[in-house]
Amino acid sequence: MTTTTELDTATSERPIRRLAVASLVSQITICLTGAIVRLTNSGLGCPEWPRCTAASITTTPAMGAHGVIEFGNRLLTFVLGAIALATFVTIARTLRTAHPRRDLLTSATILLAGIPIQAVIGGITVWTGLNPWVVMLHFNLSAMLVGTATVLVRRSQRPRGQRPARVTDPLPNRLGIATLATTCTVVYLGTIVTGTGPHAGDPSSPRTGFDLANVSRIHGTTVIALLAFTAALYLVARSLRLRHLANATAVLLAVEIVQGAVGITQYLLELPELLVGVHVLGAALLTAAAVNTFLAARWDQPAPDLLLAGPTATRESAHR
Repeated sequence: MTTTTELDTATSERPIRRLAVASLVSQITICLTGAIVRLTNSGLGCPEWPRCTAASITTTPAMGAHGVIEFGNRLLTFVLGAIALATFVTIARTLRTAHPRRDLLTSATILLAGIPIQAVIGGITVWTGLNPWVVMLHFNLSAMLVGTATVLVRRSQRPRGQRPARVTDPLPNRLGIATLATTCTVVYLGTIVTGTGPHAGDPSSPRTGFDLANVSRIHGTTVIALLAFTAALYLVARSLRLRHLANATAVLLAVEIVQGAVGITQYLLELPELLVGVHVLGAALLTAAAVNTFLAARWDQPAPDLLLAGPTATRESAHR
């Protein structure tokens, strides 16, 4: 039976859970808007940083749509920063209460620190004329922040003071590590394919110089390995009756299949902008799903429900 104290605790934690979800959604969104900047050749729409031009902080009418798109993406960074700051402050305030959420503080700190670092790297991409290796670093750091936000969402769904049971069988944990490591490899190689392909962000920007067919083939091989690891993890989770892990792995497998289909289609159609943008969004979702699966392979805890209400979460935990 749910007590008044449990309901009060869940209600007080609701802002943290909502801010954690907002962090994840915003981090995924900026991955997509960054892709839009590149796919519309707006990467140098603002040719200076931190100012848009030498004479103006903001875009000017003479810069046209490219300037608006690039400057709009820069403004989104401030939205992410506001969410990260609010998340950090809200979590930090619990440290002076009877139920501190120290388990959330590291993730919130990484998110808060990562946003200005990302902004500086974004400025370096402009200074280097969209050097592909700097652009790769820019996206890979975004993927890392998506993963961190996923950790924050998952942990924030856990009631205060309660730790889920650790998965005792070592095989799911090992497969979870292999799946996450392969996902990181797939995402990184995907950025190399992108840095080799035609969508540089500006017609004058350099490319890696690699052969597109070769790097695409290597990338595709790692995707097959990822599918194999994920399928194996799903079968193991089912055989061990780890329902939460099986559900998380099923979601990851679905994302991989869709992402793979989009990747093959975009390559066969010679990389149309719309499909490339969908593929970038898929990479961010793939990262979140892989991190969630990795955590589910270590802890017997339900995957986060982005619409989960605080009292509902507490009632479910009380009856477990």
